[in-house]
Amino acid sequence: MQEKTVTEAITYRRSVRVFRADAEIDTDLVRQCIENAVLAPTSSNLQLWQFIHIIDKATLERMTEACLGQNAARTAKQLVVVVARRDLWRKRAKANIAFLRSAIGDKPESEYSKREKFAINYYRKLIPTIYTEFLGLLGWSRYALFNIIGVMNPTYRQVRKSDLRIVAHKSAGLAAQNFMLSMAAIGYDTCPMEGSDTLRVKRILGLPRGAEINMVIGCGIRDAKGIYAERFRVPLHEVYQQV
Repeated sequence: MQEKTVTEAITYRRSVRVFRADAEIDTDLVRQCIENAVLAPTSSNLQLWQFIHIIDKATLERMTEACLGQNAARTAKQLVVVVARRDLWRKRAKANIAFLRSAIGDKPESEYSKREKFAINYYRKLIPTIYTEFLGLLGWSRYALFNIIGVMNPTYRQVRKSDLRIVAHKSAGLAAQNFMLSMAAIGYDTCPMEGSDTLRVKRILGLPRGAEINMVIGCGIRDAKGIYAERFRVPLHEVYQQV
């Protein structure tokens, strides 16, 4: 099977609401598409995401109910749940430090170059400064401080808990798009769903309190009636600006 080009995959991808009942999809191929998902860009390379690939029929039935019974879940052969995991920032920061140290090589930190020290301290000091939280108070204190700094100099301002949630969901969304385009490239179809009872989804999947559902993606092969209408996009001139 020849894969589609990037443009062909983007054009082919549609939000398919009904999948064929008589067409199965290969679990290993879906997993390969998830492998492509984790190559997406991610803020500070923290990779604050998780992908839950559901193939168990009983779990699919429970998920259909949690997805409000919509056809894209009910007829899906498999589901992929994209989860934002801001709560894993400490673990991911440590993983980045370990990776950097292995890349730098076996030498004492006193011999690190300026660039190497900066990279290590980015995850050892700056990330904890931004992500550490206590009852929402530290975030607002950081926000006030950074805005004072910003009066005289350009500065990063997305330091509140609400800002960092958005950052994690943006990264998860980028990964989800990688996944859906990879599926489209091999002729598989998807439907990203926001309509779900996210609390029930988390309970079904045994996710911790700090995990947040980004989207649930139905997977299968499109039925002849699976696309409800022709694609509509507002004119490019309304959304494109050249400066």
